[in-house]
Amino acid sequence: MRFIHTADWQVGMRAKHVGEKGHEVREQRFTTARRVIEVAREQRADFILIAGDVFENNAVDPVSVRKVADILATFVGPVYVLPGNHDPLEPASIWHRDLWGEVRNVCILREAAPVETPGGTLFPCPARERHGGADPTAWIPAAGDGIRVGIAHGTVEGIETDEPEFPIPRTAAEKANLDYLALGHWHSAVTTYTDSAGATRMAYSGTPEPTRFGERDSGNVLLVEIDAHAAAPRVTPIRTAGLSWTQFDCAVLAPEDLSALRRAIDVIGEPGRTLIDLRITGLLAPETMAELRGIEEILAARFLFHRVDAAGLHPLPDDPNWVAMLPQGLLREAAAHLQKLSDPALAGPHRETASAVVATRALIELCALAQEIGMDVSGASAAAVPWNLTTEVLQ
Repeated sequence: MRFIHTADWQVGMRAKHVGEKGHEVREQRFTTARRVIEVAREQRADFILIAGDVFENNAVDPVSVRKVADILATFVGPVYVLPGNHDPLEPASIWHRDLWGEVRNVCILREAAPVETPGGTLFPCPARERHGGADPTAWIPAAGDGIRVGIAHGTVEGIETDEPEFPIPRTAAEKANLDYLALGHWHSAVTTYTDSAGATRMAYSGTPEPTRFGERDSGNVLLVEIDAHAAAPRVTPIRTAGLSWTQFDCAVLAPEDLSALRRAIDVIGEPGRTLIDLRITGLLAPETMAELRGIEEILAARFLFHRVDAAGLHPLPDDPNWVAMLPQGLLREAAAHLQKLSDPALAGPHRETASAVVATRALIELCALAQEIGMDVSGASAAAVPWNLTTEVLQ
């Protein structure tokens, strides 16, 4: 038996966390679905297993559902689809729609009952609700010959979560005499579980296309090969992701740290297909402001999406250049006040109405604007400062 194990396509996800780029993220999921079919063909898989959550919910629009059905119909063999907790078999389930009767190679696993597959038997555990506290694999009989494969959607014991959804024992495959248990629900890296003999009998494939920042090495499907009942399966991850979600944590301890960050960003391949989440902490000197702005410009110009969290970045509190670089008068006085407020250790009445994060950003923007208009800091006066700049700083 040779098949592709995948799960958690989440077609129809809103992707609000990437703002206006949500459309590209949503469309990529269809491209990746086609890639899954391509991998199954390349690997000459007997069939495909989708272990739940093909769709984000049961209210996904009809056009998106039709697109998925058309993509699945291009595979030459059977595609077995398990309802998950995002698209469960509730009364208004997406799996009750008539179009699934038109796609002859797609089998929706609506019942907890054995299904004959090429080379063996499949034991499906469909979800009938979004939340549940019972083991979905408990019904599987242990008796039987031939290659036995289970498919379930839930949380294997030992995974840290507030409330386990559809809890699955770590020994579920062994207890049910399964050669392999295909799991869905968790999106991160491929996670495998071995039996008492060291054979991989259970695995999460993870999502074939990452859905957000922080998913640990998601973006794969699994090729599973089983020679005979009780033989150890061979499980091989295959990359399918089209977009890259990259996180950077940069601690600025010296001016060269921002230069090193810029070089690291410069060498990222395919920036148009990369989403960046950058968190910068530490202390910023006035002479490194240009480097910071340069990094932000590169991210905005080249990458599909970026966000920068500089809440943990503070001006060097004792550096006199933050104030000295501005002309005497109103702007220098404003800078001195902002520098005081930007100190996170500041206490007293000022702290009640002023955020260190906002003060930090205001000070950086004030000095950057001064540099941008080319102030002659050695001789300029407050009267020489453009009124619109002064107004913006005061606001």
